[in-house]
Amino acid sequence: KNIVEACAKFCPEAIIGIVMNPMNSLVPAMARLYEKSGLDPRQIIGITSLDGVRANKFVHIETEAPIENVSVPVVGGNAGPCTIPLFSQDP
Repeated sequence: KNIVEACAKFCPEAIIGIVMNPMNSLVPAMARLYEKSGLDPRQIIGITSLDGVRANKFVHIETEAPIENVSVPVVGGNAGPCTIPLFSQDP
């Protein structure tokens, strides 16, 4: 909350990427906070690539494939049992 408020005050043109859980609660809450400051709430975005990065790293470690050749798509939510890496779809 403090970071979003500081960005609203000192760099109101910035686009803020949030990488925190629970994403589905924090992004709307911070967007509303931004909107109350008179700013565009669409400047607050959630970054969900972290689960894909984790899956790629796991495959890289287990298979010793070059990390740049690993691309595991992840579907579902962004926490625990809701996150489903699609290992079979990795080229």
